[in-house]
Amino acid sequence: MAFTLSTATKTFTTNINCSNTTSFKPLKLPLFWPWQKVKMGPLNVSPMGFGTWAWGNQLLWGYQTSMDDQLQQAFELALENGINLFDTADSYGTGRLNGQSERLLGQFIKQSQALKGKQSEVVIATKFAAYPWRLTSGQFVNACSASLERLQIDQLGIGQLHWSTANYAPLQELALWDGLVAMYEKGLVRAVGVSNYGPQQLLKIHDYLKTRGVPLCSAQVQYSLLSCGKEQQEIKNICDQLGIRLISYSPLGLGMLTGKYSTSKLPTGPRSLLFRQILPGLEPLLVALRQISEKRGKSMPQVAINWCICKGTVPIPGIKSVRHVEDNLGAMGWRLTNDEQLQLEYAAQESPRSMIQNIFQTR
Repeated sequence: MAFTLSTATKTFTTNINCSNTTSFKPLKLPLFWPWQKVKMGPLNVSPMGFGTWAWGNQLLWGYQTSMDDQLQQAFELALENGINLFDTADSYGTGRLNGQSERLLGQFIKQSQALKGKQSEVVIATKFAAYPWRLTSGQFVNACSASLERLQIDQLGIGQLHWSTANYAPLQELALWDGLVAMYEKGLVRAVGVSNYGPQQLLKIHDYLKTRGVPLCSAQVQYSLLSCGKEQQEIKNICDQLGIRLISYSPLGLGMLTGKYSTSKLPTGPRSLLFRQILPGLEPLLVALRQISEKRGKSMPQVAINWCICKGTVPIPGIKSVRHVEDNLGAMGWRLTNDEQLQLEYAAQESPRSMIQNIFQTR
């Protein structure tokens, strides 16, 4: 398959053989995607970012410190191939490893050979937990400062409120919004965003921030072929209307859309309970993914992620290894046709099971 990329000064042409994704080699001279960026508020980011939820999470993802070298190699390979958006959170990491995801990102940025003094080109989007003891805007600003210290940087790309407290502590909500305003005004973040906000609360915070002169840059929600129901589509429509970029987390449904699992082959740990419940009803969707991936010479994860990109979102699949990066990079540089997108969406509707929504997502 031949790709041609034209710029004002040069034309880059390359042949990419997509028939065997397992033979993907690290690309020291990126061939297509680094020149492709999308707007996210004042930022220019890659069409796909990477999530770091697994970095430090022993319970769900089996993290061990022995994985750190592999994680650093994965991070470096992502940078070499044009990825500049990395999502994390101050709550990522279990037990004594709380904050480990941010610490590792900070270490990797500082030691990166790919960046070579251009650390400002990396966009770090971190989420601040709405812990019950964070009751004032000042406490939220302190949380941002602590994240900056772990990340070893002076300014975040995007500071995000991890979830809304409207369902259980509505009085706390305004203080957290004021915290976002304060960290923006202090220059600690280049932009602000939210996560797990439903349509009603999304409109409220957008309007409130607008009165304070702070644009809402992004809204991060669970969005995928497994999670594209009425409410998620309503959130996306609001984002499109207001110029908010939707960041889609879990674009592979925690791994259910990869084709690696079945009712007789489940992942270890807590995920197996969810997979056992949902996988039996996914056959129409998995068949459609497999058909398109075989026709396109792509992997099933690449097709599922590309669908998110085609919808105008910025997906952030999680990465734990070089292999994950290699495969996910193949989701960029091409687009599903309209007919292929409709085929996948129809198959998703025909699948009787869908992803359980995050309990923190509000209306």
